Amino acid sequence: MTHNLNAKAHLTRRNLAHAKALWPTQCSKLMLRVLRELTTTFSFSVASGELRIIDGHWYVTHGGLLRLANRRLCNGIRVEPVLQFSDPNTSRWVFKSTVHKSRHSRGFVGFGDADPSNVSPLVRGAEMRVAETRAVNRALRKAYGIGLCSVEELGSTAFSVAPPDKKKTIGQSNGNGSANSQPRLRDKLYLLIRKYELDPSLVKRYAADFCGTQELRDAGRALVEAFVSTVAEEAAKDRAALVCKLNGYSQPEEVRS
Repeated sequence: MTHNLNAKAHLTRRNLAHAKALWPTQCSKLMLRVLRELTTTFSFSVASGELRIIDGHWYVTHGGLLRLANRRLCNGIRVEPVLQFSDPNTSRWVFKSTVHKSRHSRGFVGFGDADPSNVSPLVRGAEMRVAETRAVNRALRKAYGIGLCSVEELGSTAFSVAPPDKKKTIGQSNGNGSANSQPRLRDKLYLLIRKYELDPSLVKRYAADFCGTQELRDAGRALVEAFVSTVAEEAAKDRAALVCKLNGYSQPEEVRS
């Protein structure tokens, strides 16, 4: 009991420090109080990308929900398409997910839908995967009583993605590119990989998990910037611990039926 309390107290301190570093202008006393409650109740980790602040609100990520299910010894997650409401010709998909917390649990059901009108332009063409992820997230949130919406459930307008500017001049930034001769975010990440001799493939998997996307290129600039900052901090503080975390991505995830 004492060990668990000490571990949660340590995680709370780390979460508060990471949140203030990542979102200095949005960490009001209320936001930090909510973060303390989330840490105490669910043991979510900001450094691992399990929580985000978007437009002044906390959101949980797909990776955070899956790791919570693992900590709580979830018995299984069943996912299936709802074909009568899906239309592959228009890229509309609906999935049903059932989470069984224990062997004898009747299950908690969640539905997720996705089509070109309610997904970010960054993930157009991947509506089926988005719908599946949303279904799993909703079922997990029901199962474990999480009132936060998940990042992956946000619609296309949630991040206020601006349309391309046809008059954009050389030197202006486009997402993860360079601006005013500043290094690209990806270049910063590659420098970190070389400096600390990290495995590029494992870093990519960590990035996808952190950003909640299939590929790093699908993530918005804010998420990529947060990831690069997190890797830099973790590598400088304890490279061995970071390598250990990356090694956790070397094995494929278990698929439960």
